[in-house]
Parts: sequence; C-alpha cells; structure tokens
Amino acid sequence: MKYWIIFLLIPVYVSAQNKYGLTTMKLEEYKLSVQTNPDNELVNLAEFIPGIVLEIGYATPNNFTGKKIYTLARAYARKPVAEALKKIQADLQKQGLALKIFDGYRPYSATVLFYETYHDTTYVASPYKGSRHNRGCALDLTLIDSNTGKELPMPTEWDSFKKEAWPTTPVADPVIRKNRKTLIDAMEKHGFKVNASEWWHFDFVGWQKFAVMDIDFEELEM
Repeated sequence: MKYWIIFLLIPVYVSAQNKYGLTTMKLEEYKLSVQTNPDNELVNLAEFIPGIVLEIGYATPNNFTGKKIYTLARAYARKPVAEALKKIQADLQKQGLALKIFDGYRPYSATVLFYETYHDTTYVASPYKGSRHNRGCALDLTLIDSNTGKELPMPTEWDSFKKEAWPTTPVADPVIRKNRKTLIDAMEKHGFKVNASEWWHFDFVGWQKFAVMDIDFEELEM
C-alpha cells in the first residue's frame, strides 16, 4: 500500500519589527485580519459620515513638524470607531454643530518621525509602544457651526504643546469652557476618552484589541 503526502503551500504574512523593537502590521496581514474580523476594517470617514469635515493638518506643513507628512488628506478609523463617530455627528447636528477631523488613523512611520522630531512623550507617542492613532482608534477633532462651517473657539489651536491644551486646565472664558465641555461630553457619551494633554484627542475605549499598523493611505486605496 502506498501513501502520498501532500504539502500545501499556504502564504504566511509576518508582521514587521522595526528598530524600536515593536512589531507592526502591514497591508497583507491587515487584509487577512479584516476577513477574520470585520471590525478590523479601516473606514474612510469622509465617505461614511454625512456632513463631516476634514482638515488633515499632517497633509500640509501646518503642524508642529513644519513638514507635510501625508501625501493624501484622508481620515480613517476602525469600523466600531467610525460607527460611534457617526452617532456623535448625528447628536451634534441636532444642536447645529458638526465635527471637523484633523487626524484619524496614522501610519506607524509617522509616529516614529514625530518622536524623532520631538522627544517629549507628553505630546507625542513613544515608538516603543506605538500610538492609538496607529491602531485606528484615536481621533483629533473639534466642533464647527453647521451653518457657517466655522470652528467653535477652544482653549488652544490644534497640535498645541501648551498646558492650556490639557482638558483639565481651568478656562476663564465661559464660551470656550462650554465648547470644550460640549465636545468632551459628546465624545464620552459614545465610548471615547479625552487625552490627558490634548483637548482635541480622543481614544476609543477598547483600543487595546487592535494592532499597531504601518500602512500608508495609498496602500489602503489600491
């Protein structure tokens, strides 16, 4: 009796490890992860959320690095994050308000660049751990008036490294204080938590379940 042994060649996609010792997910592994769990999908927020406005600061030199980091002005987030944000936008529209997005998913390579430009991890993420932006679970955003499109006054500009940007810093101006509270309350109602040093930065509760990715926007849109 003869026995035949058949070897199946199955492609294995291995995450890449970088000079900081962190393993990051690349495009092919990301695609496989979405097949396994649809919640892993990175959703294009401009296409998914009616009325949302993008002003992607890292697609211009108008950020703390003074350099254009992204070649495409895009905002992506994991599917549950995008769904929660859609509910927030609907709530805000009842108040005559809307969201403006400064940044969403951020490739890990950008986090490395930020750290090597400015080493203070109070304001930039450590490349040894990666950013929650790299996981598709963090958003930089503010409020705008739905009718005029103008930003509501906030304690500081986006991407500020001042202590006034901390969400716990007292604010004398009652209008600015109210605007900051409105934003934080709206986000926290649907499962986000404000960053300790940035009033505009919100992390999705449960971000730990998602991998750090290093995938450029161009790759996502291929």
